[in-house]
Amino acid sequence: MAASSKCLHVVMLPWFAFGHMIPFYQLSIALAKQGIRVSFITTPKNITRLPTIPTNLNHLFKFVEFKLPVVDGLPEGAEATVDISMEEIQFLKKAYDMLETEFKSFLSVESIDWIIQDFASYWVVDIAKEYGIRQIWFSVFCSVLWAFIGNPNKQRSSWETLTSPPEWMTFPSTIAFKSFEAKPLFAGAFVKNASVMTDIERIAKVVQGCQAIASKSCTEFEGGYLDVFQTVYEKPVIPVGFLPPVLPEKKKETSEGEIFKWLDQQKNKSVVYVGFGSEVKLNRDQVYEIARGLELADLPFLWALRKPTWATDDDDALPSGFGSRTGHIGMVILGWVPQLDILAHPSIGGSLFHSGWGSIIETLQHGHTLVVLPLVIDQGLNARLLLEKGLAIEVDRTDEGNFKGEDIAKALRIAMVNEEGKSVRAKAREMKPLFSDQELHYDHYIGGFVQYLKS
Repeated sequence: MAASSKCLHVVMLPWFAFGHMIPFYQLSIALAKQGIRVSFITTPKNITRLPTIPTNLNHLFKFVEFKLPVVDGLPEGAEATVDISMEEIQFLKKAYDMLETEFKSFLSVESIDWIIQDFASYWVVDIAKEYGIRQIWFSVFCSVLWAFIGNPNKQRSSWETLTSPPEWMTFPSTIAFKSFEAKPLFAGAFVKNASVMTDIERIAKVVQGCQAIASKSCTEFEGGYLDVFQTVYEKPVIPVGFLPPVLPEKKKETSEGEIFKWLDQQKNKSVVYVGFGSEVKLNRDQVYEIARGLELADLPFLWALRKPTWATDDDDALPSGFGSRTGHIGMVILGWVPQLDILAHPSIGGSLFHSGWGSIIETLQHGHTLVVLPLVIDQGLNARLLLEKGLAIEVDRTDEGNFKGEDIAKALRIAMVNEEGKSVRAKAREMKPLFSDQELHYDHYIGGFVQYLKS
């Protein structure tokens, strides 16, 4: 779409987690392609870790560097949640809140039409009001989370209230957190910490100030939950589609070339891709039980394992002898892998992962079978949504959230080869057209969102 005579200028302000910055980046690219000027605010280190802006969009999309203030408790050089432990996130929020002055200074010298912000930056509301700039909260989560949590002004009294479907759900729903998921979520979202404002207080303030909520979703998949989200938040909720990634050109350098050489030798749809992203920090017991499960399942696997901080060296990251025992069927990569290219390879047939929303989209884009092991924040609800739709096998856990290798192996065997998982495999394949439809997500949904911004 050609730019109009007055090019709209949008400021993007994501929370400094890659599960947030990447969707904000994807939305920024989509808006720039529609002729909208985008200023994307983050820190210098985060800019180096985000994808490069396509050269044909350099005139419309720019990164704006804000230096993150030094805060006691936040490790030196930490500029995103990937750099820190879960316990240190409160200090990152404290530093993030101190960007308020620099943000206000930026607005004072720029002509801005919209601020598209994340849940954390509650302080934007008063600044935007002062400058007469309209706001949108962009939710990078599956809308089922907010439909379930409900209006942020009506606070939950205890973690137990998160373990059953809420009374405001307008249709039969089985979605709820398990006890071991509800306890940390309640503590993280509803309880005070070093950053002064709880997450739910931040969201309440942001919702109060915004004109609308943009949701990384679509009515074809989440129609009922999107309706509940809009009803309980009492603001227009605009689905912007899944923002499915467009596959980059493959760069088969030395280490990556070995991955694809191995994948090329495997049977079609036979390999399980195992990956838990950059945000989840698996402990030793969890890594070792996943390894044991892969060994017991005896299925071809490719495991992208981020080297754990507790591992003294590469050998310590896995059980003794694991590589020699599984080398004939599997491959472990310690560190970064080209996940989008791997998921697109014809030998991949399933994925064992944490059920993060972005990874769900990337995996169902190819119709792969899902084996879910939710670990933090929204992932439990995402997993239940997939189960409700018959799209996944969830790993069995104890009431405390523990799992054994046998539980991993059982879920993998059901998902990939057993008769019991036949319908799950079929339904996952049926999702491929919806999740990969670039025209639906970028022309229909992004096009509609752009019309809203212009109106």
